[in-house]
Formats: sequence, C-alpha cells, structure tokens
Amino acid sequence: MGEQQDEQQDVITVLVTDHREVEQMFSQLEQMAGDASEQAKTLAEKVVIELVRHSVAEEEYLYPAVREHMPGGPELADHEIAEHAEAEETMKRLEALEPADDEFWPTLRSLMQQIRHHVDEEENDLFPRLRLACSGEQLIELGGKVTRAKKMAPTRPHPSAPDTPPGNKLLAPGTGLVDRMRDALSGRGR
Repeated sequence: MGEQQDEQQDVITVLVTDHREVEQMFSQLEQMAGDASEQAKTLAEKVVIELVRHSVAEEEYLYPAVREHMPGGPELADHEIAEHAEAEETMKRLEALEPADDEFWPTLRSLMQQIRHHVDEEENDLFPRLRLACSGEQLIELGGKVTRAKKMAPTRPHPSAPDTPPGNKLLAPGTGLVDRMRDALSGRGR
C-alpha cells in the first residue's frame, strides 16, 4: 500500500482499523493476565501509545467534523472527549504501575472496559450517523488528515537510542508517557 492509497481511505475505515489493532493487543494482554514480565509492561505501553495517537487524531479532526455536520454534534463531541479524558486518567494510573503490582491488571482491565465501551459507541452510533451527515469526499479527506496526524509523533526510538525500557521512553523524562505523546502529537510545548 503506497502513501497515496493510505490517504484515500475514509475516516471511518481508518479509525475502525485502529480499533481492531487495539482490540488485538487487548486480547494478547488478556491472555497474559497476571504475568509480571517486562513483555506485559511493553505491550501495555504500546497500547497506551496507540490509544493516545488515536485520541489526539480524533480530537483534532473527527470531533470538529461531528460538531459541525451532525445534528446534536456538539453534545456528542463533548461526550466523546469526556470519555477520552477518563481513559487517559486510567492510562496515567497504569503507567505508574509495574505488572507485578496488585493494581496493574485491574487497572488495565478497567482501561479495556472503557475503551471497548467507547469503540462500541463510535462504531454503532457515531460512525453510522457521520456517514449520513458527510459526503464521501469529506470522509476521505478526514481519513487522510487522521492518518497524517497519527504519524506525527515519534514513537519508535531513535536508531541509536536504547530500545529497551526505560531508555526508549519518549522525549524528555519527567512528564508521563501519556502527556509526552499528547504533546508530541498536538504540538503543545513546542
């Protein structure tokens, strides 16, 4: 799939693909439940990175379109953004934990529950309504914007950087992964 093709996907296809990838990681994590390994921590971090990318892309492009084109759009967008904020709080709690901690797996389960609920709402309610409210061209244009927005943040460590935790954590130390990802993607703090 070349660059061009990527940007020809409509926004719903792009976001549903994201949802499936996250669900796949969730399933892997569920099979590892209770595992105290570094692998569990790394996969949990990967999920967090993907979720933040997805959230920022939705907030930058999807929800403004929802506000503008859909009946009841402003309320709906606010509701979705509130759900993102809630999930991010859970991600921040998760980030502070190690798989051996008592709270790690329950916190991860609670994150999965929040995200699955959110995905369910988007796919069964928001997306079908968006398809009715926007033209095919608008949806494809949004798809391109979301795809590009998700590529903005550096998530792969620099080739010369250590590729194992904690050396591979994004950017400056001090702030948490969720905030660093969000800053890198949204251009805050530049």
